[in-house]
Amino acid sequence: MADTCGQVLLGSGLTVLSHPLMYIKVLVQVGHEPLPPSLGRNLFGRQVYQLPGLFAYAKHIIKIDGKAGLFNGLAPRLCAGTIGTLVHSRVLQRCQDAVGFSFLPKFCITILSVFLLPQTTKEMIARSCATIVTHPFHVITLRCMVQFIGRETKYSGVFDSIVTVYKNEGVLGFFAGLIPRLLGDVLSLWICNMLAHLINTYAIDDSVSQMDLGFCHLFTGPMQPMLTYPFVLVSNLMAVNDCGLAGGLPPYASIYPTWVDCWRHLSLEGNMSRGNSLFFRKLPVGKTYAIDQKRFF
Repeated sequence: MADTCGQVLLGSGLTVLSHPLMYIKVLVQVGHEPLPPSLGRNLFGRQVYQLPGLFAYAKHIIKIDGKAGLFNGLAPRLCAGTIGTLVHSRVLQRCQDAVGFSFLPKFCITILSVFLLPQTTKEMIARSCATIVTHPFHVITLRCMVQFIGRETKYSGVFDSIVTVYKNEGVLGFFAGLIPRLLGDVLSLWICNMLAHLINTYAIDDSVSQMDLGFCHLFTGPMQPMLTYPFVLVSNLMAVNDCGLAGGLPPYASIYPTWVDCWRHLSLEGNMSRGNSLFFRKLPVGKTYAIDQKRFF
């Protein structure tokens, strides 16, 4: 219990510190570009038009809403983090105490153990349960942020936002964008664990091979954002899509019947990595932004 409380406190502190970064990233993901590009230099010294980066975007938000504006949506995100940590810990403990795969023949259990399937499956179950339980708060967090685009106040608090979502969209509204988020979590977990297992088995000598997989995740961890980002992007867009906010409606955003349609549209436009980097943001040639309906150059 003490470990779980420590995780909650640490997670809450990191959430508060990282919230402005997530806020700006979400606004960029939905395509909000309120500032014109500037002429700068890329990593190779060539002059290119660049969209405003993290600090310029933050100054813009502070100019409009003050420093407190950088923390819009923090309350539901803290709720999601706290509940998610508790659910993950409890479910993982139940999975560890369960019989697990003992009902399978011995040769099957041996094969599963070689590929880390028992451990990874239990972690997958715990993560998935935490994601499902906390997704309603994630949806509310994103919508509190996207309100900045249209200057709305539709989502003003955790409880009021819950009522708003239920009245307008019913229970399903709380789980908008859940499927791509779950798929991204599961995919990254399996790939990273498998790579960590291969590194532990074939790339590290015997003196280190008995160490926990956490050591190997130092190498595989940085790969996770690359693997999951398209799923995160699509999930976030679907969470605010056609929800009554200006940021989720035309002309700011297209309306997608399903997350697959959103994925296809972003893929065709070459926008699957939009918002992935908040620095050195090169302006796409001929790009038109819905925020002002005019070309920058």
